Amino acid sequence: MVMIIQRYGTMLIGALGQTLLLTLLSLVFAMVIGMIFGLMNVGHNRLLNFIGTVYVDAVRGVPLIVLAYFIYFGVPAGIQSLGFANFRLDALKAGTIALSMNCGAYMAEIIRAGIQSVDRGQMEAGRSLGMSYGASMWLIVIPQAIRTMIPSIINQFIITLKDTSILSVIGFPELTNVGKTIMGNTFKNLQAWAIVGIMYMVVIVTLSKVSKKIERRINRGR
Repeated sequence: MVMIIQRYGTMLIGALGQTLLLTLLSLVFAMVIGMIFGLMNVGHNRLLNFIGTVYVDAVRGVPLIVLAYFIYFGVPAGIQSLGFANFRLDALKAGTIALSMNCGAYMAEIIRAGIQSVDRGQMEAGRSLGMSYGASMWLIVIPQAIRTMIPSIINQFIITLKDTSILSVIGFPELTNVGKTIMGNTFKNLQAWAIVGIMYMVVIVTLSKVSKKIERRINRGR
């Protein structure tokens, strides 16, 4: 194990950096997607409700590995068939799109639940003061909903971090993919995967502790 760390330590740290980069990028885009479709699902427009529900159900109903293959192989093939022969998606772009879509569907449900947890009287109070629906939502309801959403968002960050391992199938150089490379070079399966597992565990346990600490602070502040 010491030999693997000495020889491949830099590669492993770089792979962990790639994993965290992909997770952060995906979470940022997922927040935007989640906010859009989450608001669709709490509004009073039936068409928007339908679109939001279809997106959430469709994406959550497709395994991430299938979505990753579709984005990485299927989308470029479809666009190339339209005459754009040079169109390609590298592993980072395809992985970010796939993870963002997947995480965004779950984030939409987190945001929907967070908004619906705020007492309806808050919205009514804003409207009674002459504020529009959108202004009441952004200035009154959402700031209160964020307090209840933060622990779930951190938990989704942890899930997305673990889901990056699936993207080794499209060649993205994240931690699991590098673990495969090290295992193939050294033939030391136990040691290689033990190191990768420990690296994941350190990051995920740290995030879990942060999530619990934030949740306790939120509960004390109520």
